[in-house]
Amino acid sequence: MSRLVAISNRVADPKGGKTAGGLAVGLLSALHQQGGLWFGWGGKTVRGEPSAPEIVKKGNIEYATIDLYEADYEDYYNGYSNICLWPLCHYLLGFFRFERRFQDAYRRVNGLFARKLLPLLKDDDIIWVHDYHLIPLAAELRRAGVANPIGFFLHVPFPNIDVLRTLPGYADLLRDLTRYDVAGFQTANDVRNFTEGLAREGLLQAKLGHDHFRAGGREMTVSAFPIGVDVEGIMRMAERAMSGVTVARTLDGLAGRDLVLGVDRLDYSKGLPERFRAFEELLTRYPETRSRLVYMQFAPPTRTGVRAYQDIREQLERSAGHINGRFAEPDWIPIRYLNRGFSRNMLMGLMRSAKIGLVTPLRDGMNLVAKEYVAAQDPKVPGALVLSRLAGAAAELDAAVLVNPYDVEGMAEGIQQAANMPVKERRERYQAMIEVLRKHDIDAWRTRFVDTLESVSA
Repeated sequence: MSRLVAISNRVADPKGGKTAGGLAVGLLSALHQQGGLWFGWGGKTVRGEPSAPEIVKKGNIEYATIDLYEADYEDYYNGYSNICLWPLCHYLLGFFRFERRFQDAYRRVNGLFARKLLPLLKDDDIIWVHDYHLIPLAAELRRAGVANPIGFFLHVPFPNIDVLRTLPGYADLLRDLTRYDVAGFQTANDVRNFTEGLAREGLLQAKLGHDHFRAGGREMTVSAFPIGVDVEGIMRMAERAMSGVTVARTLDGLAGRDLVLGVDRLDYSKGLPERFRAFEELLTRYPETRSRLVYMQFAPPTRTGVRAYQDIREQLERSAGHINGRFAEPDWIPIRYLNRGFSRNMLMGLMRSAKIGLVTPLRDGMNLVAKEYVAAQDPKVPGALVLSRLAGAAAELDAAVLVNPYDVEGMAEGIQQAANMPVKERRERYQAMIEVLRKHDIDAWRTRFVDTLESVSA
């Protein structure tokens, strides 16, 4: 079997610890199954030429990490990746800002990744590149003579070509993507946006089959590979976590009230201000929910170097204070807002305990929290998932209570519907969703993508 070489901007800490984002959770689960090498940035910057990768082995995974140029990090990561590409992919152009130096640093860092990876590659490796930070990496590797099969998976949405054209140099990114043998996306809509973009820019020469194309002068496979979760692992973790001291104390503190739970990175794409307003609307329109529900929102900070993320933190702190000041009673606080990371084990226990899982991003490639919430439930008395229609997960989890995250009143109605949903209906919705999750779990995602990539070399 060929070795799997996975590449992402950051590499997970082999020691584990705090909760991780969707990419890290998904990729780590895949590598545990397959084994192989995980290559990426280790979190440090240096002034001179970065040294050779530092390699640590744990179990069947080798973690190879490099340092980045101190001068390039800010413009590559906080600049091009997160002020240009992130808002563009999430259709939030009010946060978009382009500077040529961002683009230049992005190209230089991708070149650095290629140079540092080359000595580690073997002739029969299959290479799997992840996410928007590294779109040009295949082009860099091809220029260096790498002929191995290279696949790319985009964890975030791929925007419509009319939105993509906002970005100077967008055609170069489309062309870079044609250097991959397999381009994978979360949903069929993302695939459609990508192939229509290629066609409108004259980069799509022919459709050779259902998901097989000639683009940029090369043959490539383009398909949706919706990422899943480790369903059985989450079930076991959530059940075990219920006996943990922190989970038990938290539930005791609810004094029998129903828990409404949100777990998100602190990011403007997650729709947290709108979600807070929806909960305030719920308490206003449905007074019977007061003292009955407690909304607990975990939102650990991320991308602290980007001003927009500092702004949203301050906004949420003000909003939580306003809502609690308006509605709280001596023995009840409506919103518990926690702006730091907590262990994944503890969060799984709270997910199992929550009557309502609140996942309402303004736009999301998939959103694994929605899937984790469903997987964590007690099948006998499951909670209800309130899910944004604009999350990729909504295409699979259509038995959730689906809401528009821009409709504050509609979200309040959705939470009220979930709060009053009979247990029989909750079980029926849960069964429909858990069947989908088992069919499209993390193992199926990895297997399907890797099999597709291996077929290139065959």
